[in-house]
Amino acid sequence: MNQETPAEVKQACEQFRATFSRLSDEIGKVLVGQREVIHGVLTALFAGGNVLLEGVPGLGKTLLVRTLSETLRLPFSRIQFTPDLMPADVIGTNIVMEDPQTGQRRFEFQRGPIFAQVVLADEINRATPKTQSALLEAMQEHRVTVSGRTYVLDEPFIVLATQNPIEQEGTYPLPEAQLDRFIFKIVVGYAQLDELMTILDRTTGTHTPTVEPVLDGPAILKARELIRGVVVAPHVKEYASRLVLATHPEGRYAAGGATGPTNRYIRCGASPRAAQALILGAKVMALTDGRYHVANKDIQQIAPMALRHRILLNFEAEADRVDTDKLVRQILELTPTEPMGVGLPPARV
Repeated sequence: MNQETPAEVKQACEQFRATFSRLSDEIGKVLVGQREVIHGVLTALFAGGNVLLEGVPGLGKTLLVRTLSETLRLPFSRIQFTPDLMPADVIGTNIVMEDPQTGQRRFEFQRGPIFAQVVLADEINRATPKTQSALLEAMQEHRVTVSGRTYVLDEPFIVLATQNPIEQEGTYPLPEAQLDRFIFKIVVGYAQLDELMTILDRTTGTHTPTVEPVLDGPAILKARELIRGVVVAPHVKEYASRLVLATHPEGRYAAGGATGPTNRYIRCGASPRAAQALILGAKVMALTDGRYHVANKDIQQIAPMALRHRILLNFEAEADRVDTDKLVRQILELTPTEPMGVGLPPARV
């Protein structure tokens, strides 16, 4: 953005807003309601992160991801996670191939479904920890290592995983290391009355809505570069940093002090990746709102998605039936927005 004129930057930002709105509208042709969920998924796409979608069955999580893939001109794959799924079923494996002319045998790598660019990990918590760990390198570093050889994944690359929060029998909770690699955790809620009636009209009638492709890979990468150039003032970076530090029990900035909710209910707070998620997500929010700089309200709007899966609760929180969303709201209320002039380092972006 620094090499472009202000007029060119303004035009690029306006084009991004129009593209974001069109993507949202195209997905809305198929997925009724859930505008906040769609907005969150698109925000993660342009921020360059992976998404964890949580909700009871039948709310459209898989439909959302499949519809998103139809609006993007990118290779798509769906991995149905089950207890018998093996890591090789995800990343691929070396198989023995024989040359029909010479009879010589050699190992040849057969790529798995992770080599798509939009990957749906459906019911990710049904696979064993060994299989879940096969995604770690791909999600964080966008590459896969097999038998000592590294294969780089095509960009852009995004993993969208779904899980059911109610049915826990036969599931394996995601480890904290993997949860931290999701930029956002988005909760998919129930439809309202008018939305449910619209769903019935669309799914029980003769007309099946279709979507049109909107973006390709180079356009997404260009939009991500544009977003990286959005201005973040030092006091906003400080606020995002203090918000993350407010989740650390026994820390200097713990929300509410010694007797506050952080020290009372949190066992382990958010990592630096949370600060990165706050800043990157807030940059997208600012652009879609028609601004060229990040405000504190953008950080606050992103906070629930960026923090809810990065906070580990203790036994007292479970006993008092306190969930992470309630804690995030309390932390937002208790963390002042005014700069404290403490010279905190800026959030890494």
